[in-house]
Amino acid sequence: MGSSSFFGMKMKPPEVIETARLRLRQLVLEDANAIFEEYAQDPEVTRYLVWRPHRHIDETREFLRRCCIAWKEGSAYPWAIIRKEDDRLLGTVEIRVEGHAINLGYALAKLFWGNGYTAEAIRPIIEWGLKQDGIYRVWAVCDLENQPSARVLEKAGMSREGILRRWIMLPNRSDEPRDCYCYAKTR
Repeated sequence: MGSSSFFGMKMKPPEVIETARLRLRQLVLEDANAIFEEYAQDPEVTRYLVWRPHRHIDETREFLRRCCIAWKEGSAYPWAIIRKEDDRLLGTVEIRVEGHAINLGYALAKLFWGNGYTAEAIRPIIEWGLKQDGIYRVWAVCDLENQPSARVLEKAGMSREGILRRWIMLPNRSDEPRDCYCYAKTR
């Protein structure tokens, strides 16, 4: 498996992370149907994401192929969020190592919103990241209008640092860059 390089060191995240209710594991091509059906085609879920809703499962399969390559190359580390009680795929979370920092993003099926799953999924990733040599910051952004995502980041232990003006392109919201909150946890 691949690993990220920074400051001459190697880093490889755990392939599986367990929490009380969840298991995070590497994405596999066989996840395509669940991801497509649960959230990838949902305009509400993708409203504040950097990609448009998938119109066909082939788009989801291509996404998964890119995820597998990214993990092997060490450019990004995406996990499936699986509920332990029934092995159901709820969403995904991904990190990208950028020098001394880790940037994270996530998506969760609408059916599971409001249950604390996303904060539970990202909390151990934040903790793991900040224990790594050379990593001093884990951060994420969310659109100013996306208050539920802001609450998730706060519940996961991150602090709002400020507003990044004209920072992120959200094709489901606007053709122009949008302002977003920047959240981080540092050591």
